[in-house]
Amino acid sequence: MTTIVGKTRILIIDDEENIRRIVTAYLHAEGYTIDTAEDGTQGLALFRRFHPDLVVLDVMLPVMDGLEILQQIRRESDAYVLLLTAKSEETDRVVGLTVGADDYLTKPFSPRELVARVKAILRRGRAEGAAAEDVMSFPHIRIDGQRHKVWREGQEIELTALEFKLLKTLTTYAEMVLSREQLLERVWGYDFYGDERVVDVHIGHVRQKLERDPANPQYVLTVRGVGYKFEDKAE
Repeated sequence: MTTIVGKTRILIIDDEENIRRIVTAYLHAEGYTIDTAEDGTQGLALFRRFHPDLVVLDVMLPVMDGLEILQQIRRESDAYVLLLTAKSEETDRVVGLTVGADDYLTKPFSPRELVARVKAILRRGRAEGAAAEDVMSFPHIRIDGQRHKVWREGQEIELTALEFKLLKTLTTYAEMVLSREQLLERVWGYDFYGDERVVDVHIGHVRQKLERDPANPQYVLTVRGVGYKFEDKAE
């Protein structure tokens, strides 16, 4: 186990020493307090002592697997959980998100992407019953998740339910690129088997309504060959 002192507490539970070391280094550079465990039993015991704000949790662990740990965490805490899964573990990803994981990342992954996912999760905030707590404000765009309303510079923008969900997903992961596959999973659901180009069509609809110049978008941006991201920078 390794403890590094910082601010927000993050627990890394993974049996691969190299992953623990690299992820620790990258998250430490962001100022987080890090602790690590190499197996499920050790990880759960440390979770109860360390009281982390977020857990980076590998699904395939010795002694006790990640899904068992996730179920126990959800009985005891509302700490955020980011699952690490192998490409072949699609069922585990679905079960994990159903049980209560906040997001997942497929191995092998970029440490920078993991940091971006961690930041995105921590930005969300846990709902505590008040509608105002599900409001995201950017320099020009404001989104009320409870009321399903969007404003651009104070002007309300009318979106369909699916367009709203698509935009809210992008803003939840603001400045992080999401692939078409990731958007399909988060917006359309895991049982969607249609053409990925449906994402492009609905991105176009969102731009027509949200952007001042849909041909030159400044909020919903295309990252060629990768996917889409939301960006709203003050001018």
